[in-house]
Amino acid sequence: MFKNQHKSRSVAAVLAFAGTLTISGLHKFYLGQPLWGVVYVLLSWTPIPKVASAIEGVWFLAQDEESFDQNFNLGKSTRISQTAGMQVASIADALRELDTLRQDGLITEYEFEQKRRQLLEHI
Repeated sequence: MFKNQHKSRSVAAVLAFAGTLTISGLHKFYLGQPLWGVVYVLLSWTPIPKVASAIEGVWFLAQDEESFDQNFNLGKSTRISQTAGMQVASIADALRELDTLRQDGLITEYEFEQKRRQLLEHI
């Protein structure tokens, strides 16, 4: 169900903490570890999974997003890197300036299209 979806650190923490009060192991199913989820459910008559869930909830919150992604999202983050974001912003600014030149009649439609393509090739 959650196999290829990006896992959220906060959702995992909430499910882990919920496991201290209700059914333990839901966070394991969410994180793609169904075998451990079954172990937690099978041991639910003991305090072991509740204590483990509390510890894991704290651990999830203590990690930064990058560490969590490394552990549970195959190292893939949904965040755009800061340099990539800056590059996109600078290309967008250049495109706006280019469009202004075209609207002011300082460059032709053909020149605008050529420059626009050059800028977009760098993405």
